[in-house]
Amino acid sequence: MLYEIATLSCPVLGVTKAAEGARRWIGDEDALGTPLGMWRSDIGTIGELFVLRSFEAEEELCAERERALMSEDPFFSRETAKGLRMESFAPFPFLPEIAPRQYGGLFEFRTYHLRPGGLPRTLAGWEAAIGPASAYTGHLVTNLYALDGPPRITHIWGFSSLEERARLRSEHYAAGLWPPKGGPEEIVEATSTIAKAEEGWPNG
Repeated sequence: MLYEIATLSCPVLGVTKAAEGARRWIGDEDALGTPLGMWRSDIGTIGELFVLRSFEAEEELCAERERALMSEDPFFSRETAKGLRMESFAPFPFLPEIAPRQYGGLFEFRTYHLRPGGLPRTLAGWEAAIGPASAYTGHLVTNLYALDGPPRITHIWGFSSLEERARLRSEHYAAGLWPPKGGPEEIVEATSTIAKAEEGWPNG
């Protein structure tokens, strides 16, 4: 299974229209892949819309990417979006596939740019930490590593509130259960965006 996160950058008041276009785009009869969720940024870079889809095989992902690249109106957002970024990912091999679940509507997208060669140690640290920190990692939607561009991982978390997120992180840091051992040493740059789920998607 492979995943794509498409990010549309919009004027602040244009996100709703972009979401309508993206919804039509991924629901089009020619579209490939399985929609898993759609979110709009709330804290971080404002005016971003995230679309997460899964693909059974690389050929399917590439065909869908080609559809967007060759379209004069990808994601039916040409009149709205200022930018479109499409990133391809593979899942951490020890994590389950993304399953539909309602988390409470608040999500965090965290991206860590890694030192060259940092992915194997990052994977090992996360694999060891997932189980002992299950009260926190039970909120992990997925963790993905990029298949192109600079080495990086993007993990998505779901919560019912910022307070729940802060409490779980605080408790697990205090208990020494988080972050994964060896992981922070491999991070060159980290970003975090808090996003709210659009209604009607498998993960919200």
